[in-house]
Amino acid sequence: MCGIIGYVGHRNAVPLLVEGLKRLEYRGYDSAGIAFLQEGKVEVRRCVGKLVNLEKAIQDQSFEGSIGIGHTRWATHGKPSEENAHPHRVGGLVVVHNGIIENFLVLKRELLAEGKQFSSDTDTEVIVHLIDRALQKVDSLEAAVQIALGQIRGAYALLVLSESHPNHLIAARNGCPLVVGIGKGEFFAASDIPAILNHTRKVLYLHDGEFASLSPSGVVLKTLDGKIIERGIDEVTWNPVMAEKGGYRHFMLKEIHEQPRAMMDTIRGRVNLEKEFVELEEMGFSIEKLKKLKRVTLVACGTSWHAALVGKFLIEKLGKLPVEVDIGSEFRYRDPLVGSGDVLVAISQSGETADTLAAMREASKKGAHVISICNVVGSTIARESQGVIYTHAGPEIGVASTKAFTSQLMALYLLALYLGRVRGTLGRDEEKMLIKALVHAPQWVEEVLQKEEKVQDIARRFFQFRDFLYLGRGVNYPVALEGALKLKEISYIHAEGYPAGEMKHGPIALIDENMPVVFISPQDSVYEKVLNSVMEVKARGGIVIAIVEEGDNEVSQKADEVLVVPKVHPFLSPLVMVIPLQLLAYHIAVLRGSDVDQPRNLAKSVTVE
Repeated sequence: MCGIIGYVGHRNAVPLLVEGLKRLEYRGYDSAGIAFLQEGKVEVRRCVGKLVNLEKAIQDQSFEGSIGIGHTRWATHGKPSEENAHPHRVGGLVVVHNGIIENFLVLKRELLAEGKQFSSDTDTEVIVHLIDRALQKVDSLEAAVQIALGQIRGAYALLVLSESHPNHLIAARNGCPLVVGIGKGEFFAASDIPAILNHTRKVLYLHDGEFASLSPSGVVLKTLDGKIIERGIDEVTWNPVMAEKGGYRHFMLKEIHEQPRAMMDTIRGRVNLEKEFVELEEMGFSIEKLKKLKRVTLVACGTSWHAALVGKFLIEKLGKLPVEVDIGSEFRYRDPLVGSGDVLVAISQSGETADTLAAMREASKKGAHVISICNVVGSTIARESQGVIYTHAGPEIGVASTKAFTSQLMALYLLALYLGRVRGTLGRDEEKMLIKALVHAPQWVEEVLQKEEKVQDIARRFFQFRDFLYLGRGVNYPVALEGALKLKEISYIHAEGYPAGEMKHGPIALIDENMPVVFISPQDSVYEKVLNSVMEVKARGGIVIAIVEEGDNEVSQKADEVLVVPKVHPFLSPLVMVIPLQLLAYHIAVLRGSDVDQPRNLAKSVTVE
């Protein structure tokens, strides 16, 4: 949930940076910092906790610098501390960064071998050292940034400031949002438009693989290989409410598009890229106790319950533990058999879901160890858990959960990988491969989001239908349930999700030309069985909408409509398969004139039984 702000111009940068960071507070953070040039020298101020702590640290000092950068940070590599807070510095060079550098371990080892000294546990410090090293060979700051970024693999939005180039601020993006604001003799860079909207409505959106050089004389936009980009300036016409929505028509659409960032923020600080394993110190569980676990129970409601169903598959496969999945409202009314050898994992976006909270209390009373996967820091479920895996997805305003689902999945992947390692049930090679795939997953989701126009075309064809059937198998059966839930929640169309293997046990009787059937069909171990179900639907005159992976040559030929997603490891396929279903539900609901963000009869958090 990092927030980034930068300024170069004729005004005092410090109050502008602090103001911008305040407007990014909604993203959540645990530390903050600013860097600016004062009489040609870099000054850095950082603190742990809220921005008020940073304000106190600078309130009695006088600053005049007209160029600077700022950052709010969720803990990534390393715990919240002043040393790990941004900006990071090497000599007269400072950087703020949002993202994950996938190959930072290799780069760090290389830099350490050269005698470089590291003062933090972050991956970001690698970037500063790489740029500093490049500056020993080239005179241009932007050339040094180009060289450094050419060595980096991963997602980033970053700002660079250097004493040796006092009038230039470099902004670069790959996989994380970054926007440049155009003022009168002054220029801004930020991770989100609300941070700069009080000062300018003229903006340039950076695309992946681009960087911008900002100076008092203007902005130059280039590709990483140095080609100048000519791009028109956009005028932001948002009112204050639209500013909160980031320019999107609805909060739900904004939150769908925030998923790559939310997923990334969930795994921050929990994937040790240096040692290539997952660290979950927040579980409140000793390694010895984890090794003696007998059973895991996942308890949740609604969308979180669907995430739990995926979690069952993952934990049983990787952790080799029996897993039960319970609906929160049912758990305590059957006198559940849980005890000291069990762990109950409560999953809730809000941390206030009444039924899930009641299930937690029942399990705790019976002696089970209780942990939670939760988004809201300090919520009741979080407070009453013995350990909490926070998803750090940020505020989710739309009633129909989207980024909550994928961030909960990311937390469950982390939990399954952690259990597999500490219990010795996961091979080292498989663990490394899955961790690399998990770190890359946000970029795959970003690729799917780029295909929204195709989803809109399908929505236009089907928005007047009254019934839908969603089918999936294995780890994607819960994705079928989630797709159906999204559609019924916001469009009020009747939709059912089923395991594809159960189609012949009832739902097949409903199939005709008036009932589209949505198949989730990755090329996994049950692909042939899903293909058979597709053929059975077509044989009865049904309409097939298929979500397939790149390279699919069977299901895609038989379906009426096809949405293609990247081919990923089968365990990770729910992360990419669910995105088209969220977009389909959204665009159908919009075409039907529904109140997407506040559908009738529903509340964001069900805080009463």
